[in-house]
Amino acid sequence: MTTEPARARWSPGPVLGVVAAVVLAVLAFLVLDVVIAVAVAIALLTVLGMGLAARGWDEHSTFEEREAERARRRKAKWEQNAGAREKDRRRWEAHRAAQAARSTQAGSAGAEDRER
Repeated sequence: MTTEPARARWSPGPVLGVVAAVVLAVLAFLVLDVVIAVAVAIALLTVLGMGLAARGWDEHSTFEEREAERARRRKAKWEQNAGAREKDRRRWEAHRAAQAARSTQAGSAGAEDRER
């Protein structure tokens, strides 16, 4: 038995809002002057757009949820790059050891020159 995911259903609010805006805009063009009717239509479209944009306003994750997700991604990336960090650490230690060896050789060579 296969279960299909629930399909998103259109809520009647936005559809009714669009219908009401179109009807009011048509009435404005029939009754009012063209310039005023355009202003009314623009105002209706603006209010309708704001309403549609604000529909999902409270359906977002909280700050704590977003930070927990970021921390999880940072930890995964940190663990993924552990080998590269270890390789870089070994190269750095080898570089420091080579520098120390060169400085001790230079120091001993300078001491030999001073003894002559």
